[in-house]
Amino acid sequence: MKLTPFSRRGFLQTTATASLASSLPVSQAATANLPGAATPVADTQLRWLDGQAPARFEGATFGVPWPRGQVRSAAKALDFKLGTHPIQSWPLAYWPDGSLKWTAHALAGGVPAGELKLESGKPAAGGLTVKQTATQIIISAGDLSWTVPTGGEALIAEATRAGRVTLKNMRLVALRQDGAEPELDGKTARQAFSSKVNTVTVEQQGPVRAVLKLDGTHTSNGRDWLPFSVRLYFYAGAESVRIVHTFVFDGEPAKDFIAGLGVTAQVPMTNATHDRHIRFSGEGVGVWGEAVRPITGLRRDPGKAYRDAQIAGQALPPLSGMAKTVQDGLKWIPEWSDFSLSQHGADGFTLKKRTAPGHAWIDSNSGGRSKGLVYAGGAAGGVVLGFKDFWQRAPVRLDVRGAAGDMADVTAWLYSPSAPAMDMRSYRSAGEMDTHAEEIEGLNITYEDYEAGWDTSVGVARTSELQLWVLAATPSHQTFSDMAEQVANPARPVLTPQRLHAAAVFGDWDVVDTRTPARKLIEDRMTVQLDQYLKEIEQHRWYGFWHYGDVMHAYDADRHMWRYDIGGYAWDNSELSTDLWLWYSYLRTGRADVFKMAEAMTRHTGEVDVYHLGRFKGFGTRHGVQHWSDSSKQPRVSNAAYRRIYFYLTADERCGDLIRELLESDADIDKVDISRKLPKDPSREPAPGQPNASFGTTWGSWIAAWLTEWERTGDKRWRDKLVNGMQSIGDLKRRWFAGGAPYDAKTGKFAGPGDHVSISHLNGVFGVIEMSSELLTLVDVPAYRKAWLEYCRYYNAPRTELTTLLGKDPGKLNLADTGSRMTAYAAFHEGDRALALRAWREFFSSSALKGDGRIRRIAGVNVLRPLDEQSGISTNGSAQWGLAAIQNLALVGDSLDEAAKAAGLVP
Repeated sequence: MKLTPFSRRGFLQTTATASLASSLPVSQAATANLPGAATPVADTQLRWLDGQAPARFEGATFGVPWPRGQVRSAAKALDFKLGTHPIQSWPLAYWPDGSLKWTAHALAGGVPAGELKLESGKPAAGGLTVKQTATQIIISAGDLSWTVPTGGEALIAEATRAGRVTLKNMRLVALRQDGAEPELDGKTARQAFSSKVNTVTVEQQGPVRAVLKLDGTHTSNGRDWLPFSVRLYFYAGAESVRIVHTFVFDGEPAKDFIAGLGVTAQVPMTNATHDRHIRFSGEGVGVWGEAVRPITGLRRDPGKAYRDAQIAGQALPPLSGMAKTVQDGLKWIPEWSDFSLSQHGADGFTLKKRTAPGHAWIDSNSGGRSKGLVYAGGAAGGVVLGFKDFWQRAPVRLDVRGAAGDMADVTAWLYSPSAPAMDMRSYRSAGEMDTHAEEIEGLNITYEDYEAGWDTSVGVARTSELQLWVLAATPSHQTFSDMAEQVANPARPVLTPQRLHAAAVFGDWDVVDTRTPARKLIEDRMTVQLDQYLKEIEQHRWYGFWHYGDVMHAYDADRHMWRYDIGGYAWDNSELSTDLWLWYSYLRTGRADVFKMAEAMTRHTGEVDVYHLGRFKGFGTRHGVQHWSDSSKQPRVSNAAYRRIYFYLTADERCGDLIRELLESDADIDKVDISRKLPKDPSREPAPGQPNASFGTTWGSWIAAWLTEWERTGDKRWRDKLVNGMQSIGDLKRRWFAGGAPYDAKTGKFAGPGDHVSISHLNGVFGVIEMSSELLTLVDVPAYRKAWLEYCRYYNAPRTELTTLLGKDPGKLNLADTGSRMTAYAAFHEGDRALALRAWREFFSSSALKGDGRIRRIAGVNVLRPLDEQSGISTNGSAQWGLAAIQNLALVGDSLDEAAKAAGLVP
């Protein structure tokens, strides 16, 4: 157990500086021929994501992009201010010329007054301090002080408020069960695990924000299980700490069942039991609040002043003023010690309490969806604990135990012990497919690629976000309700789409524009599709601990159900770039509901659909009935492009971890042979150490991680790896039309003559189109530019043109509407209007604008509940059509009206 010293990189991030001096000219060589090329910005106005200032704000961090060349690095701290509100700023990414591309900003707690305008200038003081010793780290702000040990069981040893110890021994807990739930007369045993912290890293310390990262495992009787990483976020002006909790499943699925997973803390209870209070968030803004020893509803009335004080959570007036009959009878009123709110599923919770262990639970109330917050304490202070996406992640639970004693335990169960134990086994029977021929037969009928041992859940992860308050008194119902809203919908300062677009980041996209009939037609169709997926989450209850954030892949109109049980048609797992569709939709619309859906997807797909340890580390799993059930493990799912936009918008450290995890994953491509079941061409067998890799689904999925690392650190090793890959593709005889080639992970280069032709529609649908658009503005590789423009021009070209180019007929190509954006890219960069019109014709070949998006109401006995059905819905089609629409509008929008009229889509 050791204290990891504050890293030099972290120090530079906190203290390196820049100044918003006069705007510098943008590099014309790289950006002159770009849609929406960066221009200097004079105004950086922020807004609240949900449209209005929150009732409560506990601090937040956000990213801001800058046009190339505008913000130059200097030798002092980053000087940004936001009115009189304390703010802390640091570099997040750089342009190739060394100017700042992204800055991150931490805003102190307390709702800022006036407009949210980020400007050059000296920030207001924050007042947060961090003191380190060999055994502990103390974070202080105002009258709050948090003590974090550098090792051991506790994540937070204690927290004091105005000198009073209000919280003790916050730690992690897990319950292991040795078998599945007994179905008849079977028996299972449970074993309790507690956190063991191995290392603590102070990742950031400053006057407004401090971040501590704690790494360890859950331990019990000498066994370490479920490695975890927990970050603690402290903000000046806040009464709380934000907790980001990640664990990785590393057990044996048939033996190690997770029966509970939680965060727990102790609360000293020093007030008389009639002045001790419990609060739970209910439905909507609702609050359930009761005292440990209630004095309302008695046979004898204690008096209005006493009743009002207890309902408000305040200390009762002196008991000497109370009617003597009530004074004498207080001792006979039961003291309720234990309380529990259990959210069994997305649609219902129950609330109960009991006087002590060994006695019956008494039902109190029930409801639909709780926001997931609990308080335990008294007039002298207490603790509030809750977590985001509470009912969406059900089964979950909030507990208070021992409230009538000297020390209460408050626990947020991220997975409820009341539910059946978490089952991480495969849904298939062992030996179901014993031969390769049978595996292919199964794939042909269910579309799921099964192979024994490749459907393991070992190595998947899950991240949860919690909030912990230390208060000086019991909160009022209104205050507690505001806290619950802050947990369920964290207040977030964001930029407008116009301000994001002005910085020319993330490639080819533009802000929503409905000024012409043709644009309105496309924009309305994109809105319909986004709205439908938001509705599908609710209609089909895509909720649950492992599921929330993902969507389904394909629809079964006969059953009026998504194909949740049909092999590769079930969970989507980022196919085909659903994550990017949502993030680009947010960039251009600024819609809060789209942001939240994309955020949940990023939290899911980057953790659950990707392996973080074991033989498949760094690879993701193709779509299947379970998130890990398909045997195709590919970088196209672990793709950093799907996390990158969220990382830059929020400066989220966990998301940054996920991107860095992938930096060396190309070295393992030969260990997880993606093409192992496909027929082999002996003439194309690679040399040892140089496995074949496709340009799109494989190399195209690595480059986002390398680009992000180069941008974050300036380390040219990653730039060189990018350039090596680009140059070597351009040097091949068939260039991009070779589809793939032998790959050397040490250099990032492709080898061989590349004289064959291999065209796959999948090569362009996992982010490589978006990433190539960005790369070609950042590095100058003429051979790759030529190769990419050639591929973009000819992928959808008439068969005769493509046959002439390649010397052979490549056969039928799929996804013409998706490929239209490549045509549009070539049209824009080559100034070819005829090609632009061809791009629109290709795009219009989809049925999306011709009635396929019609929605009808289905009700009655044929469905579980009434639903609005779009029978032709497909996530592949929705994501790729949406991405094509976005890029086409940005690149060749000036020819849209002409093309739409020619196609008869508008008058």
